Amino acid sequence: MDKERFVSQTASRPNDDMVTEVPPLPGNANGLESVYLPIRTEMSSVESILRKELSNEVPFVDELLQHSWLLGGKRIRPAFLLLAGASCGTIREPHLQMAAALEMIHTATLIHDDILDEALTRRHRATANSTWGNKISVLLGDYLFTHSFHVASLSESCEALRMLAVASNRVCEGEMRQNAWQGKFDLTEAEYLRMITEKTAELCGVSCRLGAFLSGASQEQCDNYESYGRRLGVAFQVIDDVLDLVGKPNQVGKTLGTDLVNQKPTLPVIHCLQEMNPAAQEEFKTILVDRTSTCDTLMPYLDGTGSIPYARSVAENHAKGAIEFAKSLPSSPAATSLRQLAEFVLLRSH
Repeated sequence: MDKERFVSQTASRPNDDMVTEVPPLPGNANGLESVYLPIRTEMSSVESILRKELSNEVPFVDELLQHSWLLGGKRIRPAFLLLAGASCGTIREPHLQMAAALEMIHTATLIHDDILDEALTRRHRATANSTWGNKISVLLGDYLFTHSFHVASLSESCEALRMLAVASNRVCEGEMRQNAWQGKFDLTEAEYLRMITEKTAELCGVSCRLGAFLSGASQEQCDNYESYGRRLGVAFQVIDDVLDLVGKPNQVGKTLGTDLVNQKPTLPVIHCLQEMNPAAQEEFKTILVDRTSTCDTLMPYLDGTGSIPYARSVAENHAKGAIEFAKSLPSSPAATSLRQLAEFVLLRSH
């Protein structure tokens, strides 16, 4: 690759008056602006921390970090943490630092996922691996992981830092489990749910737990907030699996069909196989392992077993459990937003 491709045209991150491209305010384009209203100021503070931490005096490193910052989407995990904290206490500086650290870890997982999936786009942008190659992208993800713990340590809470470390380990375990199960389409639904609980829902759960913990919530309260986040994390991942098959690229904002290409067993496929007789299963598996197959090729089988509606119903059941918890909280703007955030999952289309 040409050296010029690796060198930024600017010596450092432009200051606030010079920024030409920034992520939209979380929620604006996704119907979440009103949900984030109770924590609008705090979310802006988290964004400022991310802007500061995702910059570097080395031009090329700064270019890479700016790319990771521009991956900013809904900022769901910081919102989880801040809303949980606000619903049971007062948000303080440690909440903001932990929220920024969580977003950095999440971004690192996205960058590494794109490498593993050989994805070309993420949130309507070229992925790091398609722009700079896998070696640089691995290093970028590693940098975000390690630097996130520096940011988290600023909270000066050893217990909160321990929670974050344990959750990060579980995320990696889930990713390794998923890759070990590549092509294992006879996976059970229970095994699949365990894997995505680790891979995706873990960060959502610990986000809520950290928010409550840093606000002084009891052990039982922290457990309940964590369960809320895990339920929504599972719901999000199941819907992502569905959208990878039936979504529209201009709405979803990333390369679709990567689960099929990378032989990942997802809930619609697992359910479809479980509903078939042995002969149909063998026919379907032949299609699944055929690298030339497309999502359209699978759809007659998935439609015949009702597997797409079934997967959506699983996501909805998890989201409804989260809604019930949010309704049980003492009335407050933050508690209302936690309920609305769960309801958003039920209506999610991208």
